[in-house]
Amino acid sequence: MLEKRLFLSPPHIGAKELTYIQDAFSSNWITTVGENINRFELEVCKYTSSPFGVALSSGTAAIHLSLLLAGVQNGDEVICSSFTFVASANPIVYLGATPIFVDSEKDTWNMCPELLEIAIKDRIKKGKKPKAILLVHLYGRPAKLREIIALSKLYEIPLIEDAAESLGSTYEGKITGTFGLMGIYSFNGNKIITTSSGGMLISNNESLIKRATFLATQAREDTVHYQHKEVGFNYRMSNILAGIGIGQMEVLRNRISKKREIFQFYKNKLHGSTFSFLEEQNNTFSNCWLTTILCNGIQPELIRLRLEEYNIESRPLWKPLHLQPLYKDAPIYQNGTSENLFLNGLCLPSGTSITEEELTNVCSIILACK
Repeated sequence: MLEKRLFLSPPHIGAKELTYIQDAFSSNWITTVGENINRFELEVCKYTSSPFGVALSSGTAAIHLSLLLAGVQNGDEVICSSFTFVASANPIVYLGATPIFVDSEKDTWNMCPELLEIAIKDRIKKGKKPKAILLVHLYGRPAKLREIIALSKLYEIPLIEDAAESLGSTYEGKITGTFGLMGIYSFNGNKIITTSSGGMLISNNESLIKRATFLATQAREDTVHYQHKEVGFNYRMSNILAGIGIGQMEVLRNRISKKREIFQFYKNKLHGSTFSFLEEQNNTFSNCWLTTILCNGIQPELIRLRLEEYNIESRPLWKPLHLQPLYKDAPIYQNGTSENLFLNGLCLPSGTSITEEELTNVCSIILACK
């Protein structure tokens, strides 16, 4: 058993981040205004080639604001990937709307375009045209954007990209999160870069980001006194956390390279009749945020428990949201793909500080389970 626990995807922080944090302390700008916030927003926008962005307290906050800006209201419906973390869907409910779940396709594990069109047609037939499509790029793998964008345009339903797990991944050379009306990034502690907690909303539409910034600062009017005409939110990122983000952006490309090396190491050691891997599709590039395996002829829970005996964290793939008790009554357009993935998949330790010795140990333990 390892003395020090090997986590799935822990934060990886260096000395540069401390410098920017100290700058915030020295200037006494430690709350939701300051140069670090401005610079962090600019750095993310520059990296993604998105002209406008606002740093927020979480990726969930970014999703909430994106839906609000897309016009989602009480009683509306929003199409959402089912195979994802619950934070993708919860903001739909915040607004009193109903999530309409769509199952995955096998190539990328993301929203199935064929089922998406079936869902759109059926909801329209029922008199409820969806107000938005909330697409997730799972585990850093870009979804089938060409087909999904075409459906978004055909049916005139705005596309919002939940790219929380895919910062740095590309589809046909363009960064995920920049294809839809708005895109969301997460900087939670387990993401490829982190600000401890935090997120960002980006868009090519300046007015949307200005509106998001206004709402994220409690919808305070531009007056000397505190004036409020509508409900806002305490959603802005702090200047201290943004300092961490600046330092993290400086190493993002290195983090992506390391994640891809980790994926290739696991694949070289484990790929075969028992274990298979999610591969990159043509014209895509993945940040390989988490390396996942599918188990054939062996229960992934047996592997998880064996790794746990050695103080090594691994986890099942996302439990589809349509199987969650919270969303058991929500409409679902399914083909069984996500349920099969949940039953047969496992996430492996993929932190960028992991050593080759640690990777070798993980693989040895897994192979001994065969």
